[in-house]
Amino acid sequence: MATTNDLKNGMILNLEGQLWSVTEFQHVKPGKGPAFVRTKLKNVLSGKTIDKTFNAGLKVETATVDRRDMQYSYMDGDMYVFMDTSTWEQTSVTEAVVGDAKDYLLEGQDVILAFHEGTVLYVELPASVVLEISFTEPGLQGDRSSGGTKPATLETGKEIQVPLFLEQGTKVKVDTRSGDYLGRA
Repeated sequence: MATTNDLKNGMILNLEGQLWSVTEFQHVKPGKGPAFVRTKLKNVLSGKTIDKTFNAGLKVETATVDRRDMQYSYMDGDMYVFMDTSTWEQTSVTEAVVGDAKDYLLEGQDVILAFHEGTVLYVELPASVVLEISFTEPGLQGDRSSGGTKPATLETGKEIQVPLFLEQGTKVKVDTRSGDYLGRA
């Protein structure tokens, strides 16, 4: 248990049997009336976002989330298999739990898996990854109708926009949160 005064970004709360991650919080002390905490919560499993207001000092139940460094090993049917690098223990995760992270996963890549009572909640990627462009059309000099970018397919199958000068086989750095091209690697 914690109070609303202890809230921090990334903290996991157990509200009415569901797990919610605190994405934003603000302590408000109006001139008249009691203080309160305005929060933005994201459902850990469904991704739904809600706004919720708590009275200041109210007790809220926190959930224990165990974050472990894992390495993506391989895909077995429709399950993604991750290995704990310290114990060599393997964990299988469904595609629904992996979500959009599958667009950036390569064998041997280090990720963080969040566990709650033995169940994997989500896969957390590094802020950026280096991937190779598997296919892109040649850029035409002087073609600026698309703002100087063209579509490129990465080795994982994800399609992103890259500058015209990049060619097939080039390694690029990609932001895993937005899917944006960050630069050559």
